[in-house]
Amino acid sequence: MSSWKKAAKANQKTHKERHQPEARKHLGLLEKKKDYKKRAEDYHEKGATLKLLRKRTLDKNPDEFYFHMINSRVKDGEHHELENEDEVTSEQVKLMQTQDLKYINMKRTIESRRIQRMQSQLHMTNVADSTPNTHVFFVEEDEAKNFDLAKRLDTHPSLINRKSNRPRLSDLDKITLPEVNDEFVNSTKKMKERTYKELSKRIDREKHLTVVQQKLEIKRHLQDAKVMKPKRVKRGTAVSAPVYKFQYMRKK
Repeated sequence: MSSWKKAAKANQKTHKERHQPEARKHLGLLEKKKDYKKRAEDYHEKGATLKLLRKRTLDKNPDEFYFHMINSRVKDGEHHELENEDEVTSEQVKLMQTQDLKYINMKRTIESRRIQRMQSQLHMTNVADSTPNTHVFFVEEDEAKNFDLAKRLDTHPSLINRKSNRPRLSDLDKITLPEVNDEFVNSTKKMKERTYKELSKRIDREKHLTVVQQKLEIKRHLQDAKVMKPKRVKRGTAVSAPVYKFQYMRKK
């Protein structure tokens, strides 16, 4: 049945609403029924809202109170909650800072032990050979003119600048070096560079944790200063803790 109605309406004439006459064009667009309907619904909705608010105002209890009245504020037409900070005592603050200090100290100890473990596995020969040698040989004046350092140390001339791993010529004849290819040398070099880079990062992290630990300790000592405020000698930076001069106090 519904399909028959749709088919019957398909041949109906479409009635178009007239536009604003030319003589009334200065009054704007001609209001259609759908425009009037929207305007009427908006008018009645606002009237119902005002009626409801008026009724609530008349029924309001002047002694009514709830905590949200004092725990919120209206700013720019929006409600914002007032958040109160947690109340803690000075003993609780000291305890929390002590726990933080213990945690930083634990992490710094872990990093320090890892650094020691890595340094024990690495020979650090590059750093050792970068510093100049200061070995002094005492010889006679006539020997100083023709003094041969490689002959005196009994080693090859290319190994003179080494501070470690400098075998003698007699030992070089007995040593049998293994055969290595270029791929093994490159992989060993990359692994060595990666290990040194990790060691450098861990050393920087250990220094940063040391500075944080020193700052926390100074902050804790400043809270215990009750007689006179200590004098700051040097302000703290990103790589160093501040330095304070405390007044001498005799315990007994």
